[in-house]
Amino acid sequence: MKLYLVPTPIGNLDDMTFRAIKVLQEVDIILAEDTRTSGKLLKHFEISTPMRSFHMHNEHKILDNIIEKLRGGEVMALISDAGTPAISDPGFLLTRACIKNNIDVECLPGATAFVPALVNSGLPNDKFVFEGFLPVKRGRQTRLKFLADETRTMIFYESPHKLIKTLNNFTEFFGEDRSVSVSREISKLYEETFRGTLKEVLDYFTNKTPKGEFVIVVGGNPT
Repeated sequence: MKLYLVPTPIGNLDDMTFRAIKVLQEVDIILAEDTRTSGKLLKHFEISTPMRSFHMHNEHKILDNIIEKLRGGEVMALISDAGTPAISDPGFLLTRACIKNNIDVECLPGATAFVPALVNSGLPNDKFVFEGFLPVKRGRQTRLKFLADETRTMIFYESPHKLIKTLNNFTEFFGEDRSVSVSREISKLYEETFRGTLKEVLDYFTNKTPKGEFVIVVGGNPT
């Protein structure tokens, strides 16, 4: 009766830990955000453990069933498409339900995108706030107004087709001179980090089509 939260590589498969492989080999079932994506990973590491789909569109519906199986003695592992489960990915609801039902939960250390982006940014990392994805519409401006006075370094995730919009929003609410570092494709072949002011970074990506998944690290309000 146990749930393991198992981080998976965000790019380079060599980032998979020996312990993660061992756990995935030994559990009764693997809950995967996308079984097709995870299937490639499991095949690479010769892991034959059965998988079950667990994602944001079905987690509410199947949660009780999973808890019932865990309480019955099964041992499961939860993985997302990349990185650590529950960090901007499914996992929170299941973890909370396990704790409520006295089911042991263990999260393995491993890959997550925002840590290398933060450390690599050159911005203060003794205190920071992780914002993940901003609201798409409702509540977006309210959140940005609130964050304009944040003194800690801020970390955001963004998709390529919304990057320019988000950088424009940051320029509007934080000012064009605010320091920022934008990392993309972390640990992959075309990994890149561009640092500068919001104006410089916006100009750079306006003239270069954004590709890949992005982590934006913004310096806190210096005043």
